[in-house]
Amino acid sequence: MKHTISVLVENHFGVLARVANLFSARGFNIDSLAVGETQDPEVSRMTVIAQGDDKVVEQIMKQLNKLIDVICVEDLTNKDVIERELVMIKIGANAANRNDIMHVVNTFRAKIVDVNPESMTIEVTGSEGKIDAMLELLKPFDLREVVRTGQIAMARRGEFKAPPKSCAMKTGACKTAKTTKKTKKK
Repeated sequence: MKHTISVLVENHFGVLARVANLFSARGFNIDSLAVGETQDPEVSRMTVIAQGDDKVVEQIMKQLNKLIDVICVEDLTNKDVIERELVMIKIGANAANRNDIMHVVNTFRAKIVDVNPESMTIEVTGSEGKIDAMLELLKPFDLREVVRTGQIAMARRGEFKAPPKSCAMKTGACKTAKTTKKTKKK
């Protein structure tokens, strides 16, 4: 099953490597990984797309929550989400095929971001299905280069963000709840 996991982390050196290592240590292949700052420059959000068993994903999420730089982890797999990917496609173009390429570009509401005598560069955003369908239609042309950002995702309802600055980063809202439960058990 394909899983979409969102992870809020402290924006520090080495955090990405620690998160990726956790997945590889469990033999879990990452299909897509997108990382960027949030509205708070001290916090980054990772969107990880991976295939795997539900139990393995649950274990990985527990392990992620134990990492010191991880603020919160959320599995978006079964939620109503908005998913997007950005792709740039360089395609061989000449006078004979430019109109056909432009027809595909317009059909998918893509943009032509660069044109030269021998090629065109197209930018398209959308779901994985939309991107794959466009690439399939462009295959008969001279596909020279394809660059995909990886998928990003956001739940339609609710907010997934770091706790306010008044809370210490290491005891974010997600970790505070867990720490409290552990303390009560002892």
